Amino acid sequence: MEHPRRRLFAGARVRDLRKRLALPQAALAARLGVSVSYLSQIENEERPLTPPVLIALTREFPQLWGEVGEDEATADLVRAIDAGTDSSIPGGALDEAAIQRGVEKHPALARRMVALHDAWRRSQAQLRVLDDRVESGAGTAGSLPWEEVRDWYQAEGNYIDVLDRAAESLADTFDHPRAIEDRLRDTHDVKIEDARDDDTRLSRFATDSRRLTVSGLLPPESRAFLLAHRLAVLEFGEQMRAVADASGLASPAARELLSLGLANYAAGALLMPYTRFRDTAREVRHDIDRLRQRFGASFEQACHRLSTLQRPGAQGIPFFFCRVDMAGNITKRHSATRLEFARFGGACPLWVVHEAVAIPDRILVQLAETPDGVRYVSMAKGLVKPSASYARPPRRYAVALGCEETHAADFVYADSLRTGGIATPIGTSCRICPRTGCDQRAFPPAASEIRIDPDVRAPVPYAF
Repeated sequence: MEHPRRRLFAGARVRDLRKRLALPQAALAARLGVSVSYLSQIENEERPLTPPVLIALTREFPQLWGEVGEDEATADLVRAIDAGTDSSIPGGALDEAAIQRGVEKHPALARRMVALHDAWRRSQAQLRVLDDRVESGAGTAGSLPWEEVRDWYQAEGNYIDVLDRAAESLADTFDHPRAIEDRLRDTHDVKIEDARDDDTRLSRFATDSRRLTVSGLLPPESRAFLLAHRLAVLEFGEQMRAVADASGLASPAARELLSLGLANYAAGALLMPYTRFRDTAREVRHDIDRLRQRFGASFEQACHRLSTLQRPGAQGIPFFFCRVDMAGNITKRHSATRLEFARFGGACPLWVVHEAVAIPDRILVQLAETPDGVRYVSMAKGLVKPSASYARPPRRYAVALGCEETHAADFVYADSLRTGGIATPIGTSCRICPRTGCDQRAFPPAASEIRIDPDVRAPVPYAF
């Protein structure tokens, strides 16, 4: 039975989306493929959202637009187009007009196609988990504590509302750069002193004497973060305990790690309060160097904070963020985009972040495309944290920040790229990457059939 199509008026929602993204009408109209006057009529509730406009909204803003509305037939159409045009499925994408005719004439068949596509996506997610287990050597054992915590943050969208709002409220009372240090001393009776040169610890706090010892070798932004971390523990301890108790994490070690991570989260929110940081990020088009200078943060801290701007009703651009060490291990990761990270081991060798590790203090940019056809603008920078002694090697790693190509106009690092041009093909990991022509492949996909021709020499010694 076909669904009767109802007219969907959602002008206020479209207008709110545009304002949250700080887009003029002309910019949003261009991204949706309509005229400015047509968009104005939609926002003024004079025209309903047609299926093509709804499809454009869900394609351009998949994280921000959400559900398409109460029109079940339109929802079926959007889901069917998503399934029928998924470029990661072999055989070529279906024509959108043909999909629309199919939904109208054979709605049960279209819904079956969508259900099969959903099941395929779930199987891919399960395969990624299996691949992670193989890569980590974990087998069927339970998750390790840091894996539990990492997955908890991912499930929470890397945004902790109760801590973020509490930190923002406190930060709004600060009126000078030393306000955090003054509050530690005046409100919590904390005495701050520098550590000895031979003390390799970054900081330590003596509860009985209320003495906070901080390494005197740290750069100003690292020192500020450690002070903010201690203040967060003293100010928001009750909220952090409530979050940890409600987390459902299985092991005591995981809950302790989560508590430490929550204090780090709150410290970042104190130094970079949500609304001010989000508005400034928009103003400077997410230029990390300008953000870190304005907020007294490090490059990595500013990148990480951008990936947490997911407050309901006031989201920032959906970013992915990760940190990669010299061996290619991903030691921090979060994605508010459709990009999937390898949970263990290294990422795709074609991704620019690996090159950045070897070239410190230089920003590299890349336009990349994943097997599902989504294109991303990536920025990566290699960083070095010097040690206090020749006997202790410095820490070397790279951080990467990126967004989907549709947000390129709001991401200053895309200016040096020709968006819409040739993109570097990347994947999650070789075990699940379906690309057949990759010269960087380390091994074939799991469960693939290998073909070897002894008379043909190629960069990869097999086909599959």
